[in-house]
Amino acid sequence: MAVEITSKIVSYSVKKAVEAPPLADENPLTVRIPSRPEGTLEAVSEKISYVGAEGRKKVYLLVSFMPVEGVLGGKRVVIERPVEFFFPSGQLSSEHQWITATMRSLSLAARGGYVTQAVADLRKVAWDKGLVRCGMNRWGKPMFHDSEVAAIAWSIQQILYRRGFLDIDGNQVPVEELVSRYAQRLASGHAWQPPTPEEIAHAEREAHDKSGKPTVVGYCPECNGELIMMDGCPTCYAGCGWSKCG
Repeated sequence: MAVEITSKIVSYSVKKAVEAPPLADENPLTVRIPSRPEGTLEAVSEKISYVGAEGRKKVYLLVSFMPVEGVLGGKRVVIERPVEFFFPSGQLSSEHQWITATMRSLSLAARGGYVTQAVADLRKVAWDKGLVRCGMNRWGKPMFHDSEVAAIAWSIQQILYRRGFLDIDGNQVPVEELVSRYAQRLASGHAWQPPTPEEIAHAEREAHDKSGKPTVVGYCPECNGELIMMDGCPTCYAGCGWSKCG
C-alpha cells in the first residue's frame, strides 16, 4: 500500500543488517558423544604381543575413529577422535575378561573426552608377577611394563600416536594441531604420518647441539631429576642411579 508523505523529510537512515552473534567456543576434544553413531567408522586393528611370567600372549584390539566438530576462536573446526575400543570375540576366556571390561571403560572415556588420561592411568597399574615385555622404544630397545594392563595401555597409546592423536610419549596433541592434521588429510587424501626414527634422532641431535647438554627424555620417579639416554636407556642425570632398564 502506497503512503503519501505530506511533511518535509529532514533526515533518514538505512537500517543495518543484524549481525549474528559470534559462536561460543566448544573444544572438540571434550565434546561429549552420547553413543557410538550408527553405520561404518574407520578403525585400526592391532595385534598385541607381550611376554610375561606366564609366557608369550597375543591379543587383538580394534580402535574406531570419527570426525568431531567444535568451535575454536569463533570458527567451526573438525578433528578426529577415537570413540570405541573393541576386543573381538573368539579370544574370550576367563583371563581375558578384564580386557573386555577395560575396553568398555575406555570407550566411555573416549566418548566423554578424557581418554588420554584414562589410558595414562592404566599405564600405572602394577601387579606382583614381574615385568612384562612389550614393544620397542624409539631407540630400538625392548620396553618393560609393570603389568599386562600397563603393556596393553602402552600399545593403545602407540595406536593413537600413529593416528596423530597423541605424541610419542602418550601426551595429548594440542587441539589446534589436530585441526591442522585433519584438514591436511582432507586436502591430500592421506592421513598424518609420524616422523621416522631417523627424523626423531636428527631432531634430538639438533636440540643437543643447541643446548650443549644431553636431551632430557623425562623425569626420575625416584628423585624427580632429569632423565637422559645412556646406552639406549633412560637414566637419571641427577646421579641417584635410577634406570628404566634396571
